[in-house]
Amino acid sequence: MTPPDLQLPDDVETLKAMVLAMAEKAARTDALESEVADLKAKNADADERIERLTQILKAFDRARFGRRSEKLASPTIDDEQQAFVFEEIETGIAAIRAQVNNSVTHPDSKSPPRPRKGFAPHLERVEVVIEPDELPEHVGKQKVLIGEDVSERLDVVPAHIIEGGIPTEALLAQIAVSKYADGLPLYRQEAIYARDKVELDRKLRAQWMGKLGFELDILADYLLAEIKKAERIFADETTLPTLAPGSGSAKTAWLGAYARDDRPFGGSGPPMVAYRFEDSRAGDRVARHLSGYRGILQVDGHGAYNKLARSDGGNDGVILAGCWSHSRRKFYELHASDSSRIATETVELMAKLWEVEAAAQGQSPDGRVAASQATSAAVVNELFALWQKTLPRISGKSKLAEAIRYATSRRSIFERFLSDGRIELDSNIVERAIRPQTITRKNSLFAGSDGGGRTWATIATLLQTAKMNNVDPQAWLSLTRERIANGWPSSDLEALMPWNYAG
Repeated sequence: MTPPDLQLPDDVETLKAMVLAMAEKAARTDALESEVADLKAKNADADERIERLTQILKAFDRARFGRRSEKLASPTIDDEQQAFVFEEIETGIAAIRAQVNNSVTHPDSKSPPRPRKGFAPHLERVEVVIEPDELPEHVGKQKVLIGEDVSERLDVVPAHIIEGGIPTEALLAQIAVSKYADGLPLYRQEAIYARDKVELDRKLRAQWMGKLGFELDILADYLLAEIKKAERIFADETTLPTLAPGSGSAKTAWLGAYARDDRPFGGSGPPMVAYRFEDSRAGDRVARHLSGYRGILQVDGHGAYNKLARSDGGNDGVILAGCWSHSRRKFYELHASDSSRIATETVELMAKLWEVEAAAQGQSPDGRVAASQATSAAVVNELFALWQKTLPRISGKSKLAEAIRYATSRRSIFERFLSDGRIELDSNIVERAIRPQTITRKNSLFAGSDGGGRTWATIATLLQTAKMNNVDPQAWLSLTRERIANGWPSSDLEALMPWNYAG
C-alpha cells in the first residue's frame, strides 16, 4: 500500500523524476556512510601509528635515562643522534595528523587561534597594510573602517629575520632547505636562531616540516610518475640507520633513488630524481616504486632489480642495463694498490670506453650506437677475453676473481649499451643525486617509515630536483608553498615542478 503521506503523481514523467530523485538520495546516503566508515578507518590507523611513535619515544627515553640495564647498548648513538630522533618523530606525528585533518576538515573551517609567545623587541617590524580592492562603483566615496584583522609572521631575508607569530613561506623554505638540502638538523638551526635572540622551538619546527612534507607529497608522487614515463631511468640506494620500534637500538633502513636524464642521448626533458624511504631492502619495495614502468632500468648489481626484468631482455617489461662504473671500482682498488697487472690493464682498457662516451654525449641514439660499434665493441670484446683467460689461473677467493666474476656474470647487461644508444656506460647521475642525502646519514635515526623518513624523502625529492635544474631550491619552495596555500589546483601540478620555475 502507498503511505498516506506519499501521493504518487499520475503523470509518468513526473513519477520517473520522483523515482530518480529518490535513487539519487539513496546513493548519496550510501556514499556518505562509506565516507564515514573510511574516515573512521583512517583515524584508527593514524591513532595506531601515532601511538607506535609515542611508544618509541618512551622506549628511547628509558634507554637514555633508565637504569644501567636499560641504557642504549649501541656506542654509535650519540647525543646529536638522540636529538635527531625526537625531531624526526615529531615530524612524523605532524605528517600523520596533517593527513587526518585534511580528510576530516572542511576547507572553509578554521582552527581556533593559538596563543603565541612574543619575540625579541630588537627584531625589525615591517608593517604591511592590505586594503580592499578598489571597485569602479567606489570612486569618489569615503572609506569607513568597519574592522580589521592583525597578524604577525616571522619572515626571513638573507641572514636577517623579521618578527612574527607564524612562519611565512620564506621561513618554512629556509628551514626545509637547511635541513633536507644542506644537512643542518633542526637542533643546530635552533642555536643559529638563538644567536639573534629568536626562540624557535624545535618541536614546533619539526611539526612544520611534517605538515610541509604532507603538502608536498602530491608533488613528489607526480615527479616519480614523470620519471616513470622516461625511456630510460636510473636506480640506486643507500643505507640509513633507523630506530627500531619498541627498543632503543638501531637497525638498517634504505633510501632508494630513481633518476631521469634524457640529455645524454639528445632528449629535451628536464633531469629529475625521486627518493623513497623504506624500512628494509626487500625486493618488493622496488616493484612497488616502479609499478607500471616499461623501459630501460640502469642499475648496479642489486638483485631486487633483477626480479623486475625479463630474462630475454624483451620490450614488454623492464630491460636492465649495467653500470660499468660499479665494475671498474672493483678493479681500480687493485690497480691503485699496485697489486694486480690484470686490474691495471682492465682499468686502462675501460678508459677508452669513457672517451667514446664523452665524445658521443648529446648525440641521437643512432649516433651513439654508431660510435660504440666503431670503437667500444672491440674494447668490450678484449676485456671479456682477458677476464675469461685470467679467471681459471687465479685463486677463486681473490679480490681479482671476485671483480672478474662480477663483470662476466653480467655480460649481457654490460654489453647492452653497444646496441642501444639510450644507455650510458654508468649510472653516475643517480649516484650524484643520492650523494647529498648521505651528508646527514650520521644523524639519520629515523623512527621507521611512520617517522621522519618519508618526509625527508618527499622534501629532498623536490629540492634535489630543483638543484639538478639549476633552480634555487629555497626560492622555488617559498613560491610553491605560497601557491599551495592559496589553493593551487591539483589538476595543474606540472606548472609547480621545479623545471618550470622562472625566478
